[in-house]
Amino acid sequence: MSKIVSIHSYRGGTGKSNTTANVATTVARYGYRVGIVDTDIQSPGIHVLFGFGEDDIDRSLNDYLWGRRSIGEVAHDVTHILEGTGNSRSKLYLVPSSVKAGEIARVLREGYDVGLLNEGFQELVDVLKLDYLFIDTHPGLNEETLLSITISDILVLILRPDQQDYQGTAVTVDVARKLEVPKLLMVINKAPTVFDFGQLKQKVEEIYGAAVAGVLPHSDEMMVLASNGVFAVKFPHHPLTQVIEAIASQIMS
Repeated sequence: MSKIVSIHSYRGGTGKSNTTANVATTVARYGYRVGIVDTDIQSPGIHVLFGFGEDDIDRSLNDYLWGRRSIGEVAHDVTHILEGTGNSRSKLYLVPSSVKAGEIARVLREGYDVGLLNEGFQELVDVLKLDYLFIDTHPGLNEETLLSITISDILVLILRPDQQDYQGTAVTVDVARKLEVPKLLMVINKAPTVFDFGQLKQKVEEIYGAAVAGVLPHSDEMMVLASNGVFAVKFPHHPLTQVIEAIASQIMS
């Protein structure tokens, strides 16, 4: 049975898209059919990790939302990113959002049918026979985010060890509980390596009453990579990748 996984953060700059790409790719490597949808339509970016430049995106989520293409037609097969590390059944698809200024301006000016977006999620699962669909959400709380959370089997909340993140994430956790999300996981990102990760994990679990799936340390290698590829593929034996593996395992369990 397929699962929808929304990956969300209350604030921007948490590394949400990077985490989404890495976790989704890791899950795919276990032999699953995985899709990723970039619903951060106002400021898309996850496509960069899969090697797409502006001129490479000839079809996008925007085409589906404006009725120009079906949702299946705007999905790009990016299985090659696995570089032979997945098994024969592994498949990975990406539905990017347009990075063209005119398309983004139209979204900001006119909005879009959020209900149609959520219909597209289920259609994508059916058309591509997905085991997992990862939704890279827009930061904060808006109508699109609330509906994405509502249909999710698993909600992963990304936060940094920062007071602003703690406060905003508390609001999101409260909303998720009211919407009765079946499974809620926390991921702490960009944690300074001088921190005691065990204590940090315990602190966050006590604050929110939710399991912390992993604490991702600040990584110079991640910063140097600068979104030029999926970290878990480029650095398969790195300690950061081991945490990503652990997060993926809890999503698959």
